[in-house]
Amino acid sequence: MKKAEVIDVIPSKKIIVGDKNAPVTLMQFGDYESEACARAHEVVKKVLETFPQQVKFTFRHFPLLKVHQKAHKAAEASLAAAQEGLFWEMHDELFRNRHSLGVISLKGHARDVGVKSKKLLDELINGLYGPYVQDDLKEGIKLGVTDIPAFFINGKKLEGAPTFENLSRQIQQVLQNNLKKAA
Repeated sequence: MKKAEVIDVIPSKKIIVGDKNAPVTLMQFGDYESEACARAHEVVKKVLETFPQQVKFTFRHFPLLKVHQKAHKAAEASLAAAQEGLFWEMHDELFRNRHSLGVISLKGHARDVGVKSKKLLDELINGLYGPYVQDDLKEGIKLGVTDIPAFFINGKKLEGAPTFENLSRQIQQVLQNNLKKAA
């Protein structure tokens, strides 16, 4: 009898970009087919450039399946890439190609960012990473996410639009409050 292979999967909540010791954690719930999330993606890049030591970022999956039928598989593909340390490259690639997210296209996008796995197509078809996307969805629902993009700064939901100005202002408030507490 052959023993089943156990695969340790890196979930999205453990995939962080930025200084791991940064005092501010920016968390976004979104999906790869959303135009609003694509715009927010550009804002996040600017925030990370502006606050390189102060902000770390994590992206959590919240595919709106009634509107974006391909977003769930795209999220799974990003997690497949994450297993090879290529989550952020795939993340960028999926937003760049948000109008081309069929399973075969996802395999091509993964290849374009350097994913070497020969099993990727099978993993996507069989939904290997599906439960991890569902975990993100459940957590988002528990936190009160109803629409995307939804942002949290150190666990507190961002009020207002996810513009660079609004995110920056709220990040600076958190940093100033941290300074006051430390004093």
